[in-house]
Amino acid sequence: MTKVMTYPAHFRAIAVLGLPLIGGHLAQFAIGLTDTVMLGWYGVEALAAVTLASSYYFVLFLFGAGFGWAVMPMVATAAAEEDETSIRRSTRMGLWLSLLYAALMMPLLWWSYPILIALKQEPQVAQTASEYLRVAGWGLFPALLVMVLKSYLAALERTQIVLWITVIAAVVNGVTNYALIFGNWGAPELGVMGAAIASVVTQIVSLVAVIIYAVRVLPEHSLFQRFWRPDWDMFGRVLRLGVPIGLTTLAEVTLFATSAIMMGWLGQVPLAAHGIALNLASATFMVHLGLSNAATIRAGNALGRRDRAHLERGAIAVTGMSLVVSVLTIILFLTCAEPLISLFMEADNAQRGEILAIGTGLLAMAALFQLVDGAQVIALGLLRGLQDAKVPMIMAALSYWVIGIPASYYFGFVQGMDGIGVWMGLVLGLAFAAVLLMARFWMRSVREVGVPAE
Repeated sequence: MTKVMTYPAHFRAIAVLGLPLIGGHLAQFAIGLTDTVMLGWYGVEALAAVTLASSYYFVLFLFGAGFGWAVMPMVATAAAEEDETSIRRSTRMGLWLSLLYAALMMPLLWWSYPILIALKQEPQVAQTASEYLRVAGWGLFPALLVMVLKSYLAALERTQIVLWITVIAAVVNGVTNYALIFGNWGAPELGVMGAAIASVVTQIVSLVAVIIYAVRVLPEHSLFQRFWRPDWDMFGRVLRLGVPIGLTTLAEVTLFATSAIMMGWLGQVPLAAHGIALNLASATFMVHLGLSNAATIRAGNALGRRDRAHLERGAIAVTGMSLVVSVLTIILFLTCAEPLISLFMEADNAQRGEILAIGTGLLAMAALFQLVDGAQVIALGLLRGLQDAKVPMIMAALSYWVIGIPASYYFGFVQGMDGIGVWMGLVLGLAFAAVLLMARFWMRSVREVGVPAE
């Protein structure tokens, strides 16, 4: 009989596994944050354009990342079952699917201008955003491959290397941005295009680093030997799990991308303030996301061992840790809004006061959705660990598209609440998702694993 872990033991295990993942997500977030800060220094128009472009890019990236997310629970479960062959097969087909998806998405990145215009964005902002995407879009290939390989390593509980590779990438991005955006160290001053080039360089460096590690440290998996040989059975399994995971992620990111589009209807300054507030909220979300990844890995291990007691106690522990983070974040956003927003602007920015006024209100709304945002991503992590993806996809679509987006439009424009109203819709969508997904895990999915805890 397997010994049941105590709650303190669960807290320690989640921290050991999750802290490097949190650090890795924060380092990954720092890459986007560096773009935002440096372009904010460069000019409000540049910041607005890249805010729009990044929202567009991440809609495509995060759907494709579903294949990487699918690899994580599959490898974790195979590792618990000591099935080395399935570890190799699922990872390799995740890489195949990522390459295929990136190739299919390139036309949308290359010809983004008419799409942005159709979404009623200002022509100059749309033009600059489309120029950025024509360069940064090539980074989708290495970015998705890195996503799969990081998921593979994390599922094998090699989270330290995931952290360090991402930290290296963040440093490369910062240095390249500083050189190419402003023309420092003898480099040409390229502005927005410099940020796009830095993004691609960063993703390539990350890919090279993670491949070298996987090949040298884990040669037993032979990930790239006879890489060209198809494995259609595993291809289908990763596809069937990855597509609903990608669509679930797409449902949420579309909610936020649509909010960026709505903020763009209000003008450059509200869009820039939205970008700043969203970056701050995203930084704290990275902590919840790291805990969610740890939940996925540990749930996948529990599934492989058919150990419900471990699953239930681990789920309670990780949810409690997320709740503590949410409370601390709420306090921070409500008490330090102005200093946080000021980090993204130069002191002599002519529009500083207006951005501060709008951004402070948006951060107050961000504080409201911390609890529900954390809860929904933890629930998703647990469900993914159990490879339960189709019903959560439907729940997410209902929450974000049927509740969140219409509510954002209603409060923002019908009720005339502008940016605050748009963000109120985000809160409602996330709240519905949190309730539905947590109910799904505790009332259905957890009961299908082994026997109940005593």
